[in-house]
Amino acid sequence: MADRESDEGAPGTLTEEQAVRMLAGMNEVIRAGEEMRKLRAEMIKLFVGFGWTQDTIARIADMSQPAVSKQVAKYGIEDLAAPMGLALDQYDTPWLEGRLWGLAEAVAETVDTARCTRCVEALARGRKRFTPRTVDELRRLLEDDLTRHRAELPAAFRAAYDEISRGLDVPPKATTGTPATVSASPSVRRTLAHQVQRDRLRDAC
Repeated sequence: MADRESDEGAPGTLTEEQAVRMLAGMNEVIRAGEEMRKLRAEMIKLFVGFGWTQDTIARIADMSQPAVSKQVAKYGIEDLAAPMGLALDQYDTPWLEGRLWGLAEAVAETVDTARCTRCVEALARGRKRFTPRTVDELRRLLEDDLTRHRAELPAAFRAAYDEISRGLDVPPKATTGTPATVSASPSVRRTLAHQVQRDRLRDAC
């Protein structure tokens, strides 16, 4: 059996390398699906902490009320997250990463030839994760887009990027502004910051 698995030259035999390539895309989709389900569950927990009714949560999450009720039943009162502050000037890393993601997405939607588009799409679809390497990549691409398309983009875009970059470059304890709320998971923090940043950019334009 081992000989058959290692025999890459035999006709009709699937090599391990071929199998890895075939499964790579499937694994990304499966992993992204699991991560999105986990994130949705955490967001439901957050919404309950805000005092939203199960009917409201079911409607906005496109879920049945019994499904939401089952999800909520998993949480004890002590486990519910306190309502989080949504001030833009928070400086924990996940919040800043979420803002960067939201800004890059806005740039990609505004400029057809934006270099950051592929990275933004990969993050949104779960093909890339938020790691120091991917965040650095997104920053480089975004800064290049902001420079090359300065005339096409509102000044608020560059101002947001400069603020986010300063926050990412300076340790959180050395920054000023609203203290970071870290009770929620990094994924929830990024998701909220992404939406808040998008809303602020929309209001500014």
